[in-house]
Amino acid sequence: MSMFHLVALLLTLTAGLSYLNARYLRLPSAVGLMATALIGSLSLIGLDALGVIDAYGKAQTIMTRLDFGNTLLHGMLGLMLFAGALHVDLEDLGAERVPVAVLAVGGSVASTGIVGALLYVLLGVLGHPIGIWECLLFGALIAPTDPIAVLGMLKSAGAPRQLEVRIAGESLFNDGVGVVLFALLLGIATGHSTNWSDALWLFVRETIGGALFGVASGYAALRLLRSLDDYSVEVLITLALVVGGYAAAEALHLSAPIGAVVAGLVIGNKGGSAMSDNTQMHVDMFWKLIDEILNAVLFLMIGFAVLLVPVSWTVAGATALAIVVVLFARWLAVTGIVLSLSVLRSTPHSVAILTWGGLRGGLSIAMALALPTLPGRNLIVVMTYGVVAFSILVQGLSFGPLLRRLGIGKDQA
Repeated sequence: MSMFHLVALLLTLTAGLSYLNARYLRLPSAVGLMATALIGSLSLIGLDALGVIDAYGKAQTIMTRLDFGNTLLHGMLGLMLFAGALHVDLEDLGAERVPVAVLAVGGSVASTGIVGALLYVLLGVLGHPIGIWECLLFGALIAPTDPIAVLGMLKSAGAPRQLEVRIAGESLFNDGVGVVLFALLLGIATGHSTNWSDALWLFVRETIGGALFGVASGYAALRLLRSLDDYSVEVLITLALVVGGYAAAEALHLSAPIGAVVAGLVIGNKGGSAMSDNTQMHVDMFWKLIDEILNAVLFLMIGFAVLLVPVSWTVAGATALAIVVVLFARWLAVTGIVLSLSVLRSTPHSVAILTWGGLRGGLSIAMALALPTLPGRNLIVVMTYGVVAFSILVQGLSFGPLLRRLGIGKDQA
């Protein structure tokens, strides 16, 4: 099967699942697509077990040819983060800059450490001993909350504006933080880096450097947008900003995800003065479509990924444990941050809302699949998929009812 036929199959299946969700399930996009992809995957596993089709072989061909981990980390991620940041109000985000920064950086680091330490002890007790660095790697890849799933959940739940800005802002920035943490720990786990001072400097350089690069590239694109009024060219400039900027940031060893988020914030908030109303409408529509299409493709690819996951009852037990540990670590990290920041304590039920609203998504699965051959790699992949599926299907569906139960959902407006 050629690459063209592979992509054609992927897009056709994506359109079919999206139709089923929009026509019959009518669930929020991320939840509905995750549900239909999971149901489809389980059906294929059943047919494969009966010998009707070779589902494992076909899924392996698709995932190997598309190289899901690298395709998302070095391609789709930048486009999706830019599209998400494009509609975040910079003034609102600026007002919440301290909570967002502490949640994105401090929350990710704390969650990584807590998850890694607890799983190292508990998996050993359960008879699944894996090294501390592998446990910390799982903690790093599962720490980032998913901006695509989070933004869709917040819209459907009718969350208060301040709460929406905090959760969405955190999810946009902690993807970049999570990728940097993952890369640092992977270098240590594989023996390529052992110097903690160098690792700390790399972390600072990538995160701050990525943000500065996003500002510089975003304003450079704005100068080009101001110099003409041709919506087709201006849409192309924004596309080049994301794709070319992402590649340039990676070549400079800066955080490309953080650069994409910052560039999206610049264009989304300053682009009104650089583009005509007609151009802005076309740019917004283009990126909305890119966001929706890639989101749908992402969750279908996650469905294919589950076909390759080796599962047993003992592994399922470890996965259930991982779900509990990840939620506990999120709660503990958020509790510490809320207690230390008075601005967060002023919002009722902050701990419960921030804990349950921290959805995980495709980035975590992509990082898990991108792991080299390490002890416990298969277990990490299974645990990651289990946490992501629980996060989107259970937390995502129940977040709106939770807000309404707490008296702050849209039904209370």
